[in-house]
Parts: sequence; structure tokens; C-alpha cells
Amino acid sequence: MQRSEFQSQPSPRGRRSAAGLPLGIPQPRDLGARIGAVLAILIISVALFAPWIAPHPPARQNLMDAFAPPSRTYLLGTDHLGRDIFSRIVFGTRTTLGTAMLVLIVILAIGLSVGMLAGFVGGWIDQVLMRLVDLLLAFPGLILAIAVAGTLGPGILNVTIALAMVWWAGYARLVRALVLQVREREHIAAAAALGIPRLRILTHHILPNILGPLVVVASLDLGAIVLSIAGLNFLGLGAQPPTPEWGAMLNDAQPFLQTEPQLLLAPAGAMLLTVLAFNLLGDGLRDWLDPQMRHR
Repeated sequence: MQRSEFQSQPSPRGRRSAAGLPLGIPQPRDLGARIGAVLAILIISVALFAPWIAPHPPARQNLMDAFAPPSRTYLLGTDHLGRDIFSRIVFGTRTTLGTAMLVLIVILAIGLSVGMLAGFVGGWIDQVLMRLVDLLLAFPGLILAIAVAGTLGPGILNVTIALAMVWWAGYARLVRALVLQVREREHIAAAAALGIPRLRILTHHILPNILGPLVVVASLDLGAIVLSIAGLNFLGLGAQPPTPEWGAMLNDAQPFLQTEPQLLLAPAGAMLLTVLAFNLLGDGLRDWLDPQMRHR
């Protein structure tokens, strides 16, 4: 007797994905994206609720407890001034991540404005703006940021300005390329033929179609921005004492690298987790927003 069609189909338990893994089990990319999302949420939560998480004021000094080992009172020990390292890491999350978010907002605002204007209007405006972008991209980014921050003077705001001046050019070029692709679509030409104002076409028809790639690039770049901020603060161009900041903490730990390595490992570990979280999250967003990758 012939087996029925229903019986001949493999059971769901034995079905496998294109990658060879059983269906229902998270794929490696999905698992990485979930880990990145959880880590990113935890890091952002630490930044938002720092005053309730930190057990001690980050700037309080107690020379009697200098270089204290990890304990129930000081979870990660203390530094050379007797300040709680864990509390400074927690408040440093707010300083570093907040500065990175501010830098990213400024970068997106400038890059979107310049890129959309160049890509949609074209002509001599496109040529002038893109030559300016080429000029900025010709310089090494970090060196140019150091030069700008050094000229403006130390401070978190000046670090934000310096990094925004360096990073917006790449976003402007990306936005221009995306706009050039989208503006050739039929619904954009139809909107222009109907006499819809250019500004409305940009904001209501073109912008929604280019936000996906921008979100992916921004999430991937956030980790690099965090490292750049920490590098400028390590050089003394950013947050000034006693403001807790990861790069400044690395600078404070430099003289005690061989005798007290935990002073270096704590802020370095915080930066490692932050960069890893947003890199994994960016990879997951890229796969989710790409229809081909999502189908596979």
C-alpha cells in the first residue's frame, strides 16, 4: 500500500534550514544579533540609571583606601585616589555613551542635509559639496579630530564638534548615493510630475527609503565613535578631572599599569563590551533590513 502524501512529508522536527541547522534553533547571526541587542539595552540602561546603580559617588576620594582590592564595599577596587572604580565605570558609561550619541545625531543631521541636497538637486551644488567631502576624506580622520579638538581646547563639547566635523563627510557621500538610486524610481518621478514640492518629496518619499541603510551604518559606527571619544579623552582633549570617562580612566591608569592592572582592565573591558554590542546589533539590523538575507 502506498504511503499517503501527508505521511511522506518530513516531520517539522527533522526539517532543516538552508544553513543546515534545524528550524526553530537560532542561527548564528540571529544569536549574535540577540546578544548584541541585550548588551546594548543593558549598557543604555546603565547610562540612564547610573545614579541608582553606582554604590559610591564617582568623584569621592579616600586616600586611606587607595588601591584597595575588589571587595563587597568596592566591587572592582579603587584607584590611586581611593575612588571606587565600579562607580566611575558606571558614570563613565553615561559620559562616553552620551557623547557618542550626541556625535552621531550631529553627524546624521549634517550628512543627511548635505547628501540629500547634493543627490537630489545635482548640478554645480553637487559638485561643490562633493569636492568638500573629498577634501575632508583625504585627511586621516583621527589626526584631523585631534587637530580640531586641540585648537578648540579641552572639553566634551569640543570633542563632539571635532568628531562631527570629521565623520559627517562619509555619511554625506553615502546619503548622496542612496538618493541617486531612489530618485530614479517611478513613484518619485510621478510625484515630481504632479507638482509636489521638492522638500515634501525629499522628506516624505525619499527619506523613508534611505533610512534603513543609514540605521545599519550608524549602529556599526557607534562603536568606532566610542573608541574615538575614548582616544581623545585619553590624550586629555575631552573630559577633564574629576569627570568619570573611560578614556580618561585609561590615562589615569597608565602610570600603574604593571603594579595595578585592574585600573586599566576595567575601562578597557567596558569599551570592549560596548563596541561588541553595537557591532553585533548592527550586523543583525543589516540582515533584518536586507530582504535577501532575511529570506535566507
